[in-house]
Amino acid sequence: MVNLNEVQETNRMIEEENLDVRTITMGISLLDCAHSDCSTFQRKIYDKITKKAENLVKAGEEIQKKFGVPIVNKRISVTPVSICSAACDHADFPAIAQTLDKAAAEVGVNFIGGFSALVQKGMTPTDEALIESIPEALGNTQNVCGSVNVGSSRSGINMDAVRILGERILDLAYVTRHEDSIGCAKLVVFCNAPEDNPFMAGAFHGVGEADTIINVGVSGPGVVKKALESVKGQNFEILSETIKKTAFKITRVGQLVALEASKMLDVPFGIIDLSLAPTPAVGDSIAEIFEEMGLECAGAPGTTAALALLNDQVKKGGLMASSFVGGLSGAFIPVSEDHGMIEAVEKGSLTLEKLEAMTCVCSVGLDMIAIPGDTPAASISGIIADEMAIGMINSKTTAVRIIPVHGKAVGDRVEFGGLLGYAPIMPVNRFSSYDFIKRGGRIPAPVHSYKN
Repeated sequence: MVNLNEVQETNRMIEEENLDVRTITMGISLLDCAHSDCSTFQRKIYDKITKKAENLVKAGEEIQKKFGVPIVNKRISVTPVSICSAACDHADFPAIAQTLDKAAAEVGVNFIGGFSALVQKGMTPTDEALIESIPEALGNTQNVCGSVNVGSSRSGINMDAVRILGERILDLAYVTRHEDSIGCAKLVVFCNAPEDNPFMAGAFHGVGEADTIINVGVSGPGVVKKALESVKGQNFEILSETIKKTAFKITRVGQLVALEASKMLDVPFGIIDLSLAPTPAVGDSIAEIFEEMGLECAGAPGTTAALALLNDQVKKGGLMASSFVGGLSGAFIPVSEDHGMIEAVEKGSLTLEKLEAMTCVCSVGLDMIAIPGDTPAASISGIIADEMAIGMINSKTTAVRIIPVHGKAVGDRVEFGGLLGYAPIMPVNRFSSYDFIKRGGRIPAPVHSYKN
């Protein structure tokens, strides 16, 4: 059983090392809201979200006061909108996004995720319509996040969807050009998307989930870095054990918060996602963990090995601490949200190609990467295709959250603010992917996917 003593043991982590519960995310199924009339559908989803989540923010604030654990965000994920809107005769996706935005504002959450489609093997007309609406829907809402799953290890990669998304991402960048193309930060393209991920922008409520669920995401890069300071120069066995034991303690804090939230809201507990999600604050960086391991700078030779070790031990520690670890659980490597990663890019130590190599062993993929606004759509699609291939072949989740910042070029810097931080504009390979991307169709699943 989790008890308060375990949280008190981590007071130093909270006060000195930036330990926090990054999010309490309530997953809400919208399947029972389906209706042939889109206006009725919108009313039903608004009513359900505002009823189910009416006490979510209040519960998070009360738990924070009770246990002294910072809870940074309270969020909602919903069933992928393309699925639950399929019954509509004429789904108005920008209007549906506005309804989600209004519901999120009404209950006071930071973000609502699930403006999503699952198209790894093909697209329905509803899927295509949702994807085409992304620039308007995400560009004209404040708190709505979206995702598209374009590949899986069992299905291959839907290259038609990859091609279209390269174009729509550029459109979304243009729609939000007066805010440094921030709309693109609310869109994730996935391979092997998890259905219980509490982190934005990729969270959605899977169709195999209960009607309502509580998932909690915990973060603590600063805690891990501090723990590693005590084993400076020790061998990799000791290094690994230190990370695993630290991850165990962090996960137990999340378990306590999750169970308390479940009890207060009378909603089943789903999973703990132990993801070392950095912030722009000094002392809360994945890159600093690499440096504590002995690398001069993130991106130096050995960085991928260091990340593989970190990711694996975080998962092992989490699995020791909770029977229900899910989501992504590992180490995120966003650029703009990690001051150490930003510095590595500015020093020339970390390139887009090195980041891609690191995604073979990290929790997610290319995250919060700012690139020139004049990058061709085919090049963006090519970057997505490369990342999806890594996920497909390695049977892991990979994702791309890339921001072609309108009007910015290599050497410029873009300020996003808050947890999103700031980022240098990274160069993209100048050679064309156009003829490759325009082929369309589907890249077949790998041979090792046939396991039945």
